[in-house]
Amino acid sequence: MKVIVVGCGRVGSELAYRLFEKGHKVSVIDTELGAFENLDSRFRGRTIEGEALNQDVLNRAGIDQADGIAVVTSSDTLNAVVAQIARSVYQVPNVVVRNYDPNWRKLHEEFGLQVVSTSSWGAGRIEELLYHQELRTVFSAGNGEVEVYEFSVPQTWHGHKLGELINSEECTPVAITRSGKAVLPDCDSIVETGDAVLVSATFDGIRKLREMLHAGQEA
Repeated sequence: MKVIVVGCGRVGSELAYRLFEKGHKVSVIDTELGAFENLDSRFRGRTIEGEALNQDVLNRAGIDQADGIAVVTSSDTLNAVVAQIARSVYQVPNVVVRNYDPNWRKLHEEFGLQVVSTSSWGAGRIEELLYHQELRTVFSAGNGEVEVYEFSVPQTWHGHKLGELINSEECTPVAITRSGKAVLPDCDSIVETGDAVLVSATFDGIRKLREMLHAGQEA
């Protein structure tokens, strides 16, 4: 796969090396020559110094043959414009844009772009780690609107149906692992103490699950 990464800061340099390490052809664009020092010394992709809005710069990066482009500078307006150009002018099939300031996220969404809001996502994960230790996030879709969580069934819910614990339409059981063996559950599945349960949920769905877990502990 041929990929262009626009912006060689901490996110861009890490992304570029990850893609290169997996065997993809990677071109990195940045306005500052010194930014390429952020790249891992083992990186062997292309580096292009210049403005990503410059047609010549994009052409030198190979945008006409790119399978994907990630625009990850710290400027939300620049990210949105470059991503829109890549999609509408060059028909790059896969365009992903970084949202730096949450207040500008709506701009990217109005353009219909695939958005990763690092600030919003990171703040949400830190919040969970600070005071929601009973549930662990194992996968996040989009910017965290839907996530997959893992929790261990407490003794207070031993012998109950999974549907009694997960009683929200915004929380769906994914798997139960017991003694090293995973199964696909339904709401009638009986849970046992120590079962590792995976659920897919929205923020409201996981909030209701936490309330049920806490209610069981207090009963």
